[in-house]
Amino acid sequence: MVQTRKRPPATPRAAAACCRPVDDLLDPGLFRALGDPTRVRLFGCLVKCARPCSVGEIADCCDVDLSVVSRHLKTLGGAGLVEATRAGRTVRYAASHAEIADRMRRLAAAIEECGPPSPPRTATRVADRTRRRRRAG
Repeated sequence: MVQTRKRPPATPRAAAACCRPVDDLLDPGLFRALGDPTRVRLFGCLVKCARPCSVGEIADCCDVDLSVVSRHLKTLGGAGLVEATRAGRTVRYAASHAEIADRMRRLAAAIEECGPPSPPRTATRVADRTRRRRRAG
């Protein structure tokens, strides 16, 4: 399937008016939360674990102090990347898999919509790329 897109705007001012969905989807809180290497590691642990984990489990997984983990989880939660559930005195955190995947897909689609038109993908180019990947792997 070949997608055709309109010609990109000629000036930055025209682009700002044209590509408004990108502005709405670029959430500074999300990028701020993922801007710290420790938070990225913690979030990665939660994504890979695929179940709610206590602060202690997360700290063990990433070899980070409990107080640091709690502080970073609060930031990740504020950005909508993790959800917390309380059971008695224990708080368990889980990655918001569906929400973050949806946010990233919408952002990627908006970026592609604003970008220059891509050359059409031919069956030959796709087959060549697949063959190269198989050889490399």
